Amino acid sequence: MPRRPIRVTGAAEAPLRAALRALRTELDVPESFPPEVLEEAGRPPRLPSYDATDIPLFTIDPPTSTDLDQAMHLSRRPGGYRVRYAIADVAAFVTPGGALDAEAHRRVMTLYFPDEKVPLHPTRLSEGVASLLPDQTCPAVLWTIDLDADGRTQSADVRRALVRSRAKLDYAHVQERIDAGTAEEAVALLKDIGVLRERLEVERGGISLNVPEQEIVEKDGTYEPAYRAPLPADGWNAQISLLTGMTAAALMLAHGTGVLRTLPAAPDGAVGRLRRTATALRIDWPHHVSYAQLIRTLDPHRPDHAAFLQECTTLLRGAGYTVFRDGVLPEVTSHAAVAAPYAHCTAPLRRLADRYASEICLAAATGQSPPEWVLAALDDLPKEMAEGTRRAGTVERECVDIVEAVLLKDRVGDLFEGCVVDVHEHEPTVGTVQLEFPAVVARIEGGTTNLPLGERLRVRLTQADPGTAKVRFRPVSPSGA
Repeated sequence: MPRRPIRVTGAAEAPLRAALRALRTELDVPESFPPEVLEEAGRPPRLPSYDATDIPLFTIDPPTSTDLDQAMHLSRRPGGYRVRYAIADVAAFVTPGGALDAEAHRRVMTLYFPDEKVPLHPTRLSEGVASLLPDQTCPAVLWTIDLDADGRTQSADVRRALVRSRAKLDYAHVQERIDAGTAEEAVALLKDIGVLRERLEVERGGISLNVPEQEIVEKDGTYEPAYRAPLPADGWNAQISLLTGMTAAALMLAHGTGVLRTLPAAPDGAVGRLRRTATALRIDWPHHVSYAQLIRTLDPHRPDHAAFLQECTTLLRGAGYTVFRDGVLPEVTSHAAVAAPYAHCTAPLRRLADRYASEICLAAATGQSPPEWVLAALDDLPKEMAEGTRRAGTVERECVDIVEAVLLKDRVGDLFEGCVVDVHEHEPTVGTVQLEFPAVVARIEGGTTNLPLGERLRVRLTQADPGTAKVRFRPVSPSGA
């Protein structure tokens, strides 16, 4: 699911940074890798025989990123397009059952904090020899996907290969070159293919959440929120990853063994809560307009729309991993937001399951059974990923609480306009309020009457303590008390 990205700036000793360090200690987040893991990470990889270093691949990532999972090359072909998508081959560096493998199963995924990340693999791998950095020859899982003129998949191939990226591009630079008409064809085609894939997404009823990044800026001893709206290039790039994940899922389903990323349709209660959030943010959501239709009308450059898009990630929290084998397909194979079968396979530097998905696809492409180490781990993988996802969700929620407490710490006693988006079933005087500005979601309690679910009201801030990471409000009577 898309993360709710938050980034903070400021000195290391600033209160917000100190609160985040304390959170990592409280959650017992691992700070370093054991010596035996680092030793194993220093061993040379197993290299494939197929040489694809002549393909002029490029990466598109934020400017400061160095853990580069994917590189691509796009080209035209008779009647359509060819997508070549290289994914870092983590399995070439990891010995099944070894110390590095065990540590990856313990961590499960990279954890993202507003001020730093806690990686799944040692940085020697994730930001070094296993990363698809420019001018570095390294092993990869190389997908070749042929599309027709409408962007529909016609054929696909996946194999291990040696690759060499030619350039590390960022979204703003790519957008600027495409808009100016100066991008070389392989880059310019990102728009052509991305737009076609976006149209197909609408056609099948899928939804892409291009969640804005929230930046918390320290200024004159206080903190101010700002949003960075994603560029169209962000969405086009995401469509290439989605295409690969959908292709991987189709390949695994066709061969009867795999691990899918699945998501049931959102329950009515979750959608109802989101409608109340829209009310709080004064976003017009007519009852005849579906969630998917509304999402496509939002402008992430507007702070109210950006805040709403961040809250939309709550509808994706029911996603999980579904494994199957020996031709016995699961009852649920689809991902509701993708509106098709889908697999996580494009971020193995940051997610444990992706390494296994790639191995299964590589075996399926040659008509072979997956390696024994993959089959042996398959049944436990959903539980491990669920625990890793739960831990990442806890990190995200606690970070949001801390950031909101910091934003409001000097405004205790102030009045705000908000909307009750949730009420406790057994305590109708306790619930959740969404403020209009700043776009904070927090607990509301202390009133003498039941909270008016879905209605606007004035609330008073009673607590905002970054040390406890809690923000609390209470309803205000019409008289202001």
